[in-house]
Amino acid sequence: MSQETDQDDQLYHLLAAVTMQDRAAFRRLYEATSAKLFGFALRVLHKEELAEEAVQDAYVAIWHAAASYQMHLAAPLTWMVTIVRNKALDVRRRALADGGDVRVELEDADGLADMAAGPHELAQLSRDAQALARCMDTLAGRQRQAIGMAYLHDLSHSDVAARLGLPLGTVKTWIRRGLDRLRDCLSRREAA
Repeated sequence: MSQETDQDDQLYHLLAAVTMQDRAAFRRLYEATSAKLFGFALRVLHKEELAEEAVQDAYVAIWHAAASYQMHLAAPLTWMVTIVRNKALDVRRRALADGGDVRVELEDADGLADMAAGPHELAQLSRDAQALARCMDTLAGRQRQAIGMAYLHDLSHSDVAARLGLPLGTVKTWIRRGLDRLRDCLSRREAA
């Protein structure tokens, strides 16, 4: 078994324990990943205090969203990096709204792999995550946005509907159908 697979297994088991509100497992998860996630946030935001804020927000989200993690969609660290990236975007927006000068190298969703150009970051981006990104690209923009809000930002379907200004039934249908399409797309990629 490779070191990367061992790490994925360890992180997966820690995330599973976190879903049961296991604080000791959460502490071990933090110890195992915080340096990498902070390095990623710092690389995105370029300021330690902003990176610390993004990572803190990310761990709160990880605590609450651990039950929504699906190992067949992405490696655990890739999933956490995505949460950190989204929290970094939120921190950037808040800093800009407060009149701050934040120099950030951010790209569109396809550019996640390019942002993590160092050898350690490249190792973190698994083939599963790249396949998921390609499959996400096959979804309509608003459907992709709804799924991202629900699973990456840990928003309820009602919250997603409110933020998008759409009926709840529409959002639920988009998410359900989108997840079905992602599952089919990923299955086809695995079979190939």
